[in-house]
Amino acid sequence: MEKKEDPNFSSAPKLELEELLQTLDQKINWDGRKLVKYNGFWFPMPFFPPIISTQKHFKAKDSDILLASVPKSGTTWLKALMFCIANRNIYTIDQNPLLTSNPHLLVPFLELGLYFHQENPDLQHLSDPRFFSSHIPFNILPNSIRDSECKIIFICRSPLDQFISSYHFLLDNKFEKDAVPLELDEAFDMFCEGIHSWGPFWDHILGYWNAHLKNPEKVLFLKYEDLKEDIAFHIKKIAEFMGYPFSEEELKQGVVDQIKKMCSLENLKNLEVNKCGYVQGIMKNSSFFRKGEVGDWTNYLTPAMAERVKKVMESKFGGYGLRFKI
Repeated sequence: MEKKEDPNFSSAPKLELEELLQTLDQKINWDGRKLVKYNGFWFPMPFFPPIISTQKHFKAKDSDILLASVPKSGTTWLKALMFCIANRNIYTIDQNPLLTSNPHLLVPFLELGLYFHQENPDLQHLSDPRFFSSHIPFNILPNSIRDSECKIIFICRSPLDQFISSYHFLLDNKFEKDAVPLELDEAFDMFCEGIHSWGPFWDHILGYWNAHLKNPEKVLFLKYEDLKEDIAFHIKKIAEFMGYPFSEEELKQGVVDQIKKMCSLENLKNLEVNKCGYVQGIMKNSSFFRKGEVGDWTNYLTPAMAERVKKVMESKFGGYGLRFKI
């Protein structure tokens, strides 16, 4: 495949990246973006240099907390929850920065944000504890994250809903303006084959699931559907894991319910800041708040498609005790 000049390569040693790319498979994603396969996963080409920079330069602190996720699995919602939980004694509800800032600005991405703009940004000025997020699979995370006491909260979602959410997100943002995106059924075929942005979906999830089983004190594994079913319970669970447990007095005062209301999808979606503007100048703020419904895939996919995914899940997850409700 012919390689074109990419301005993002200026953020990392150009020659080193070009030499690495010569050894890697490349394909076109369903939205028209070029994908590159690295360590078993497919990444959008614009984010590959920042991933390498993150690997090389990020130094985790034991007090850091990382939100890790498969894209379109509840990342934005969980960022809002984490920020509210950690800062509930700093900001009153009517002064919460979520009212004027998109959650992605308050809990910044590593590879999609900080290292996207600079090869080695200075993060020393950030106060502890530092909160970051990432879509990088577990085995590709910087060694400092895996080897330190840094905590990881991972969230994933039923693959059928995750696929539909991703498909609409990519079409809504049109990263390649001149590209003709694939039809839904063609994109679905690629998804099942594991050829898609940040995929294979199955391997991405298994990496964090196994890390959770090995060390649940370090990795908290969450499912989007479980949060939707009982968000109050999970707000308390997340707070405990982060080191910000609720006091009995806070529980009596209804602080959990306040956070639940502040961070609800409906509330976040209706905030003016999330109706306009862009994240990183390329992703519409509004595109992060589509539906968030469990089972929305039934409006787009056939029973045969669902059965195909069920079989893939059985083959991929069956031996690991991991299940998703469909």
